[in-house]
Amino acid sequence: MGYKDIYLIKDLSRMTGVSIYTIKYYLKMGLIRESGRSMETNFRYFDSQTANDLKKIIAYKREGLSLARIKEIIDKTEIASAPSAPRNDNL
Repeated sequence: MGYKDIYLIKDLSRMTGVSIYTIKYYLKMGLIRESGRSMETNFRYFDSQTANDLKKIIAYKREGLSLARIKEIIDKTEIASAPSAPRNDNL
């Protein structure tokens, strides 16, 4: 991941139109994740995937879905896209 793909919360807010307060709320709910934190400043870092996730959340909200329902969708998507454990047919 290059430097151009790393954003502070204020950058993410500007890019998506979502307030910093709302981004922090979505973090607390588990709708989005930070990519990391600065050791010196404790600033949160985000990547372009988080920006895309926020855009999806906005689209779901426009369709009238509740945050609880959006969380369910995100959780199911994460489970479905997680790599599966290797099979051992010799057991």
